[in-house]
Amino acid sequence: LENEKILQTASALSISYDAVFHNQDSRLDVRITIVVKPDCLTVTAKGRASGAFETNRAGFTVLHPICDVAGHNVTVDHSDGTREETTFPDFIEPWQPFVDITALTHRVNDLSVTCQFQGDTFEMEDQRQWGDASFKTYNRPLAKPWPYKIEDGSVLEQSVCLTWSACDKAPSILKKSSILEANFPEMALVMTPDDAERLAKNPSDLAAIKPQRLLCHFDTVLGHTSAQFQAFAKAQAAFPKVRFDLELICKCDPDPRPELYALAGEMQAAGFNPASVLVCPSVDRQSTPPGSDWPDCPPLERVHEAASLAFVGVVRGGGMVSFFPELNRKRPPVHLLDFVSHGLCPIVHAADDISVMETLETIPHITRSMRAIIGETPYRIGPATLAMRQNPYGERTIPNPHDQRICMTDDDPRHRGDFAAAYVIGLATVLAPAEIAVWTPAALYGHRGVVADKGQWPIARALKCLASLAGQPVFSAECADGLAQLWVGKTRLTANLMSDQNGPLAPFEWRLEKHRG
Repeated sequence: LENEKILQTASALSISYDAVFHNQDSRLDVRITIVVKPDCLTVTAKGRASGAFETNRAGFTVLHPICDVAGHNVTVDHSDGTREETTFPDFIEPWQPFVDITALTHRVNDLSVTCQFQGDTFEMEDQRQWGDASFKTYNRPLAKPWPYKIEDGSVLEQSVCLTWSACDKAPSILKKSSILEANFPEMALVMTPDDAERLAKNPSDLAAIKPQRLLCHFDTVLGHTSAQFQAFAKAQAAFPKVRFDLELICKCDPDPRPELYALAGEMQAAGFNPASVLVCPSVDRQSTPPGSDWPDCPPLERVHEAASLAFVGVVRGGGMVSFFPELNRKRPPVHLLDFVSHGLCPIVHAADDISVMETLETIPHITRSMRAIIGETPYRIGPATLAMRQNPYGERTIPNPHDQRICMTDDDPRHRGDFAAAYVIGLATVLAPAEIAVWTPAALYGHRGVVADKGQWPIARALKCLASLAGQPVFSAECADGLAQLWVGKTRLTANLMSDQNGPLAPFEWRLEKHRG
């Protein structure tokens, strides 16, 4: 950024600067101007390409909050001059809720707010899918080819104008009572076959948490399937009272029966007896964006019908081993399943401390939307760690050798600090009312694990406490004013979700109270 200029008058503030973007031998030079007035904020961009500049998207993005917006009225203006009176989605949409947007008008408290877009075609994405606490309006529709090139000498010009005026206060939406009728879920830790081998040799490692279940990640793409089952069987023999759940990633040929029958035979031969089996096609680990072609895969009905024949008498589940957006776009045949599952990750689009904690605001939107899909079918949360174990939106997770706060990494340094303990109590708090059967807040070993090479990470103490609450009644659960407050059975937990002192609690500190009677 360079050539910054600031001009302030009695009626307006103007800020402008030059921004230069490089891509190999091409560049995009843009002049940004921001004008603020008492009733208006306007941001404009004028740019020119030097060389053919390749990009996925070039333009403004506007994030709209979800609090007092989701489910509320909005007027959408379109490029053909039509006006649509509608609402922001209450349940999370699998596709874009609004397309071809030139303006959005809605109420915020006692203000009528209009956001106008010029210079390109804009549409909206429901970012609650990924846990973001926002709706996102962006340019360049996903249905158009990407990446694309801005040709040499091409001129770009865009603007976003936000205006507001006084109006009657928007009617409030009646909130549900905080009185709950749910029991706290059982806890699982996820492990790989290598982890299982290590656990069998170090049985005291599980005492750090005492989870009710272990989620066994089994990937047929890696091969050595008999050895994978044998590793889990060794761990199961060492912990006969812990329930072992199988997360089975299958190649899924057009006829999935031969593969699943063979795997069931290998499992039986190894002596591994899981309490449940979740079957997921390998190709479904990667996200399929709107407008893209789906990868080759047999229909999920065929996959789960084959699983019912291969794993007779075993509790069977479906869903996604990735996250809610993938499940929302490719919904499982609930009538064939005993439970449905998906994972969570708070660092898909932003990784700063505030944004990560803000994702907790979105979890109830995800669980409500999920319930609208699956009804009363038992609902499980798969791996829900700060860092990603696998990236559905790219070829790999992002390395993090310098312990930074970055998106889509498989190694987040906050997992080893007080932040993770506060976050996991916040996560437990927002999941508690949703009647989750099982949740998986950590791995057993590794960057996202609970067993440290030296000493103990703060998250371990929090998870051990939360594991002890399984099956107990939830009396209240609330995240507000930077605090997570959870009352389960005779236990009250309070966690500070902020990096500042919050009442008596230091940054990311949490406290436990036990009540008699």
